[in-house]
Amino acid sequence: MGGKKFAVLLCAEDSEYVKKKYGGYFGVFVRMLGEEGETWDVYRVACGEFPDDDEIKAFDGFVITGSCNDAHGNDVWIRKLLNLLNKLDSMKKKILGICFGHQILARSLGGKIGRAVAGWDIGITAIHFSSTKRLFSSVKVPASLSVIECHRDEVRELPPEAEVIAWSDKTGIEMFRYEDHIMGIQGHPEYNKDILSHLVDRLLHRNLIVESFANEMKANLDGQEPDREAWEKLCTNFLKGRL
Repeated sequence: MGGKKFAVLLCAEDSEYVKKKYGGYFGVFVRMLGEEGETWDVYRVACGEFPDDDEIKAFDGFVITGSCNDAHGNDVWIRKLLNLLNKLDSMKKKILGICFGHQILARSLGGKIGRAVAGWDIGITAIHFSSTKRLFSSVKVPASLSVIECHRDEVRELPPEAEVIAWSDKTGIEMFRYEDHIMGIQGHPEYNKDILSHLVDRLLHRNLIVESFANEMKANLDGQEPDREAWEKLCTNFLKGRL
């Protein structure tokens, strides 16, 4: 019997820097979530690369990454991704959505998403958990954890069957769970400060943020650390069905 199989649905273009230093975002996710004996594949869905029905069956779980695109957009690949997510949901496949992934999952379930009322959220943010005891019976989760954030969209509303499990001062829905197989996280548990700092440069380069804001965001990172180990444990245990 072979080990478990997982797929990363890559919704972003890798920057040269992340490619060179971390093996792209796929490498970043495998480093965080991968365990011995597992197989990890990547589908560059933003470039139109999708698994076919037979391939889907072989996977135990899927991870949806962040993206520079809007999850509320209607690009062809986004429509195709929504169809795939509906299919995975009906098969009860484990799905972990990060940032854009969190938003597109909420949309696929019938939730509402859009531009964040509070504007860009970039930096290290404390998120607060609601009823953690019931949700994560096997993992001790503190009342709050710090995570790297980098988004200007948000989930505004979830369908009644989905449960909000964390919030922050800026974002009402930082995390949600739907049944036992879907979890969305607005922050980036997979990032370190180095990746974020390069992302801020990219956003500045694309004129998505102004220089004074970029400098302020970078300065704010000094002396702060995200709780990466706790997030790694939480995400890995969810994906492997150990929560």
